[in-house]
Amino acid sequence: MIREKLAKCYLCDAELDKISIGLNKKLLGRNVKRFHCLSCLANYLDVTVEDLLAKVEEFKEQGCKLF
Repeated sequence: MIREKLAKCYLCDAELDKISIGLNKKLLGRNVKRFHCLSCLANYLDVTVEDLLAKVEEFKEQGCKLF
């Protein structure tokens, strides 16, 4: 299992936090092997970073344990 402290974006090499990793798993599948930072994930999904952060809050309110 990948450690959160060592995870990096596979596109831009930025260090990832728990929110980025959780969002990748939630949106791309729990078995995702390559993680995106919020900016690269937003570009990949053609949305804004603010849209992604709003979704994180929704998922938290629903009780998602990935965040």
